[in-house]
Amino acid sequence: MKLQASRLIVNLLPMAHNMKKYKFEIFTDVFEQNIREGVFRPGQKLPSVRELKQQYQTSMSTIQSGYEYLIIRGLVESIPKSGYYVANKPHTAAHQPHAGHQPVVKDPVFKRNLALITTQRGGRRISEFNVAAPGDLLIPQKLLLRTMQQVIRKQGAGLLRYYPPNGSPELRDHIVQRAAVHKCLINPDELLITDGALQALYIALASVCEAGDVIAVESPCVFSVLEVIRVLNLKIVEVPVSPYAGFDIDFLRKACRSNHVKAVLVTPNFHNPTGILLSDEQKIALVAVAREFNVAIIENDIYGDLHFQGTRPSTIRSFDNSGLVLTYTSYAKTLASGIRLGWLAAGKFMQRAEQIRFALGSTVSPLYQETVNRLLADHSYDRHVRAFRMQLARNAHQAIQLISENFPEKTSILTPAGGYNAWVRMPDGTDMDYFYNQCEQIGVRFTPGYTFSFSGAFDNCFRIVFADKFSPERIAAIRLAGQRSRPDLY
Repeated sequence: MKLQASRLIVNLLPMAHNMKKYKFEIFTDVFEQNIREGVFRPGQKLPSVRELKQQYQTSMSTIQSGYEYLIIRGLVESIPKSGYYVANKPHTAAHQPHAGHQPVVKDPVFKRNLALITTQRGGRRISEFNVAAPGDLLIPQKLLLRTMQQVIRKQGAGLLRYYPPNGSPELRDHIVQRAAVHKCLINPDELLITDGALQALYIALASVCEAGDVIAVESPCVFSVLEVIRVLNLKIVEVPVSPYAGFDIDFLRKACRSNHVKAVLVTPNFHNPTGILLSDEQKIALVAVAREFNVAIIENDIYGDLHFQGTRPSTIRSFDNSGLVLTYTSYAKTLASGIRLGWLAAGKFMQRAEQIRFALGSTVSPLYQETVNRLLADHSYDRHVRAFRMQLARNAHQAIQLISENFPEKTSILTPAGGYNAWVRMPDGTDMDYFYNQCEQIGVRFTPGYTFSFSGAFDNCFRIVFADKFSPERIAAIRLAGQRSRPDLY
């Protein structure tokens, strides 16, 4: 089999003269064509790195980079202690448009940005570092499915009926009790169960603001949050988040003096995308500004449980007794993205929040409510989170090391204190369009910095999500992306 493969390579050597930019393309172009045309069959063993080094009179690192490129493209698989093989690829049916359908008008900017933060299913294999959700290998699948089965057996047809609009009283009690352990005092009567974090944010903003009102938002800020703001037709003041000082409270105070700011939206615990954690002193200072200017604080605590060391950080709400702080979170980030269940503690804005919550739908899935309720009641949730955050800490270290070793000099990366995002800034003068184009070619995705602001202030940055295990393919993807960001090497 090895001899046959080598002969095919020799016969196609003239094609190698088309190589323009990357040394490894001298053989990857040939391999890709042979695989796609069926000359190299699925499961067929390919020549070793040493054989190709001799064949093409190039370095072993060049051959290794070429094989990593083919792995990321989904054309080749690496089997430890055995070698490289043609991947067994499923056939995908082409999409056939339906005749007679009217064209659908869509916002191209929204569609592009949404694609940059969501997973791509089907098609060629993609190494995704752009989706802020736990990967399949880190989701507690057995725990969730077993708990759901127990809930279904116990509740039966009761799961098919409407639940109270504000959520299961038992679930709300467990949330209140758990929050109290972390010194966050919540009145059960101000607690709403929501269909995830974005719905909670929508309710919070709509409870405090009307169209045309001014709110302050952290900058950078995730695209999904910016979209909620845009849909509600709110005006924004972008408050800088410093890599060293965090959320700029002095800037916020000046903004409140010169604008009628109705609310400030902030992620104090492991900010997305920077991973920064605000100190208790900063949280207290934020509450002081809110009281001085009568500004609501909408606190996103979605990553609060995912600290890498020490005890769980406090919430801003822990330092407030005025009712100005609305805190929300979700279990989608800590359990599984498909568990669409979150909550909002609405403070003094509960009356309006309750009305908006009802208008958006009468109840959240009873199955999800009872499943999370059971996980909280028997402390399975806490046991899972302990293991999950340890894995995330290991992933964060590995991501930082890979970026540091493989990306250009003067690339900076913030070390997160928790959560599962890291913020990378490329050297000044980097052609980011070229970089993202190269990433797309090799099948790797990061979240571009321009999606985190309306101002374009972060065009030189990108976010990397490390919420999945680092397989050899994913490691190779980061290495190759770093190499592709350095055209001087080729």
